[in-house]
Amino acid sequence: MPVSVLAIIFLSSLIIAIMIGVPISFAMLFSAVVTGLSLGGTATSPQIIAMQIMQGSDSVALMALPFFILAGEFMNRGGLTKRIIAFADIFVGRIKGGQGYVVIFACLLFASLVGSAVASTAALGAILIPMMAKSGYSRSKAAGLVASANLVTPITPPSVPLILYGAVAGLSVRTLFLGGIAPGIYHTLVMCAVWFFVSRKDGIKSISARPTFKQAFKIFFGGFWALLLPIFILVGLRGGVFTATEAGVVAVVYAILVGLLVYRELKPGDFIKALVSGAKMSAVVMFLAATAQALAFMLTISRVPQVITQSLAPLVENPMLLNLVLQIIIIVMGLVVDVVPTILIMTPIMLPLLQAAGIDLIYFGIVFTLSNVLGLTSPPVGPVLNVACATGNVKMEELIPNVIPYYVCQCLLVVVFVLFPELITAPLYWIAGYTALPQQNIIQILFAR
Repeated sequence: MPVSVLAIIFLSSLIIAIMIGVPISFAMLFSAVVTGLSLGGTATSPQIIAMQIMQGSDSVALMALPFFILAGEFMNRGGLTKRIIAFADIFVGRIKGGQGYVVIFACLLFASLVGSAVASTAALGAILIPMMAKSGYSRSKAAGLVASANLVTPITPPSVPLILYGAVAGLSVRTLFLGGIAPGIYHTLVMCAVWFFVSRKDGIKSISARPTFKQAFKIFFGGFWALLLPIFILVGLRGGVFTATEAGVVAVVYAILVGLLVYRELKPGDFIKALVSGAKMSAVVMFLAATAQALAFMLTISRVPQVITQSLAPLVENPMLLNLVLQIIIIVMGLVVDVVPTILIMTPIMLPLLQAAGIDLIYFGIVFTLSNVLGLTSPPVGPVLNVACATGNVKMEELIPNVIPYYVCQCLLVVVFVLFPELITAPLYWIAGYTALPQQNIIQILFAR
């Protein structure tokens, strides 16, 4: 059967399944089976599908995912959220538009502990949106800021999308984590710049009272233990003390100890709730990875990726243009497909192109992840938008106009990363411990350590 026909069968079966409401994981499994039946031969064997599903979840890199999810559950239930918000309020809460800056920096700090934008929006939105509403801001504007600011979570370690990308592409999750630090800071600065202009229209001054020295010390000390975890993990990863998976285990143990002994807000009943919630979230992502492996296998033997690669082959001679085209494709896909399926489906297809063009896979993974997560705040899917609407008690049509300024600037940030790769690679060299930029490829250097 011609490859073009197989590509049509693959796309149509996947799109139809999603349109009729089939969960994305089962939609990918359905598409894999349909594509296999179209190929015929051994591809129709149920054992082949079962074996690929098992291989999809049998990954050392993916083992980091449930541990970081569980650590986020324990930290959230142990009183972390309100302390991070209070910590950020000490530094930026009293300037004009200060409540908005508190939101932005709280999202950055919380991102270093959670790894999921949806979870971060749910945890912070319930507190931050009412806080801004009491300060005089409209709930829709507050919800738009919270939703957009939380896009820093998936590009900042411990990022769930980066773990998945590393597992599929066969890259070091540790290196991806180190590479995501600088882009997370850039994203925060862009959010602050946009909020500066957005907040000018309201003319609302900060209402945060200046805390006494004793109050400030108490808030700082309370937030210190929460913020020590990401520093501890990043230092350990950079020094090679533990792997990304082992870092997840360390995060869980630390979260339990802080919640029990320091904050004393983690109750015995919270253990079961955290374990159940973490297991559910991990199972969803792991099953997605498993079914995506079956779909990727069927695509590979049907030569669909090769056809797509050949169609974009003329762009291989211009890596920057190729990168820009791929990012545009991913941003468009994000309008209708969630982050995890996009990573699992598109990464195996794009890898041959990236390798042929000589694009650093670590650098591309960071930009690829940012382009992916833009779909979280773009309709019609927009999972983060839906969570922000629920936590902020606002309607979708009221929320979308308040998200647009941030969305446009976040898209421009992707373009800047494509035009100036050094914004990501240069800080990664420095964080990795190099005082000068070596001549070899960055991937070869970091993997050789």
